[in-house]
Amino acid sequence: MTANDLELPQSTKQEDNTQPEEVDDGDDELITGDAPAAGEGKKKKKKKKAKKKKLEQSDPPRTGLSKFFPDGVYPEGEIQPYKDDNTWRITSEEKRYDEKMANEDQETTYQNIRRASEVHRQVRQHARKTIKPGMTMTEIVENIEAGTRALVEENGLDCGVGFPTGVSLNHCAAHYTPNAGDTTVLQQGDVLKVDIGVHVKGRIADSAFTLTFDHTYDKLLEAVQAATDTGIRGAIFKRPWSLTRLKWEEKSIPVGVAFCQLSPSFKEVGPVKPIENLSGHNINLYQIHGGKSVLLVKNDDQTKMEEGEYFAIETFGSTGRGRIVEAVS
Repeated sequence: MTANDLELPQSTKQEDNTQPEEVDDGDDELITGDAPAAGEGKKKKKKKKAKKKKLEQSDPPRTGLSKFFPDGVYPEGEIQPYKDDNTWRITSEEKRYDEKMANEDQETTYQNIRRASEVHRQVRQHARKTIKPGMTMTEIVENIEAGTRALVEENGLDCGVGFPTGVSLNHCAAHYTPNAGDTTVLQQGDVLKVDIGVHVKGRIADSAFTLTFDHTYDKLLEAVQAATDTGIRGAIFKRPWSLTRLKWEEKSIPVGVAFCQLSPSFKEVGPVKPIENLSGHNINLYQIHGGKSVLLVKNDDQTKMEEGEYFAIETFGSTGRGRIVEAVS
């Protein structure tokens, strides 16, 4: 998070697959000689420039991003500026210094994160389009991770897969990935949580989405998406709906965000509850869980977000009791 804004994954916006393209200026080259004398022949015809072929991503995506962004400048995500009584952080010299010290090189750090995020966006978009009932968990994971490795142009510890891809079904909330020999098959009535990680020079993009294949759980997905959006805004702005204890001190921003008021009851699925013992988290360099938590329910945690820190805002909604237990293998 910067002193000016918070850059977010594009999961709440309509995704497009537009790629930069080389543009033909449309000018034609006219080749002429000396004016021909009578009867010497006709003028030479115009010779059109050959149009440069538009570079497009393959399907499945396997073309590295450096081909589309040769200058190393990657797309920005959604920007959420500071507002109201927190706008002082934009111009504060102290906060700008804190942010600078938290990054290896500020602009390089942001480009690394944006590169990882763009890889994630394209891989995620293809996964949403192609995952169907009848596929095994292994097929789904192998396709996602092959795309990640190709687009990020995997290179040892420099860049690659951020963590094993999660494909958690139904009552399994998170962190399930198939081992060798797993034959689990996706079914029509399943609720599938897909968690994808990409890293560039240790900066990890961590984002997940949920898929269903009939309309039974549409309202469940809507409730959790609304909670996620509100949580992202609440990480920056002071909001009257917050259930946490807000202390807008001179040097800090509260981490806790609200969920409960955005978890309604729907006749199709029953009450939707936040899972109280799961949370979002900060992300350190080469470390997916950095030690700070973004809780989903009312709490007295006074941990603060600070300049230069990166967070995954994660919301887990359930039609069950709202608590998870560790599975025993």
